[in-house]
Amino acid sequence: MKIKNNLKGIKDTLSGSNCQLIAVSKTHPRELIQEAYDAGQRLFGENKAQEMASKHAALPKDIQWHMIGHLQTNKVKYIAPFVDLIHSIDSIKLLAEVNKQAIKVNRKISCLLQVYIALEETKFGFDSAEVIELMSSNSLSEFSNIEIKGLMGMATFTEDQQQIRKEFNALAELFAQLKAQPLPFNVQMKELSMGMSSDYKIALEAGSTLVRVGTTIFGARNYN
Repeated sequence: MKIKNNLKGIKDTLSGSNCQLIAVSKTHPRELIQEAYDAGQRLFGENKAQEMASKHAALPKDIQWHMIGHLQTNKVKYIAPFVDLIHSIDSIKLLAEVNKQAIKVNRKISCLLQVYIALEETKFGFDSAEVIELMSSNSLSEFSNIEIKGLMGMATFTEDQQQIRKEFNALAELFAQLKAQPLPFNVQMKELSMGMSSDYKIALEAGSTLVRVGTTIFGARNYN
């Protein structure tokens, strides 16, 4: 019941926007995911490929699985057959591997380009200039089994809401800029993934279309 109520509270906040909730289920057991599923949630986010593959095999098949964590190239094969959206494309090398694995399983895999917007050195991603250059080159057109659906970013982990707002607004401006220009055939600026438990309301104000919320739904993570 607690998970159901937590989901309702977040969805009430998102009501009236075009923003969808991804329930971040990483490290949480299948029973809690099933509880969220029974409450009507269908989009779930994981950050480890093999954990996601294991949960996919055991849980209802209409769940849409989103890879939201840093993805190593040698792990792509575990999720290629079923992943709904990869948020964390942070290099051309990774994009090439996703395309390779997508061809093997005869799928087109949807992806977001992760953009580095934080003040922290621990975050991954392209910078804005690299994304702009990528869109004007022919590089993305080489990936026939990839569909770029938009951008993802993670704000600095800080209590300074103005800093978070500044970073989200910068990503939203890049998103709008790209949306207004001609793009490669396999690129659409449709999704803007930003915002987590601590800052999703700020992300919503900035125009996020996908928020990634875990702790507020499931409680503290179990890393044991």
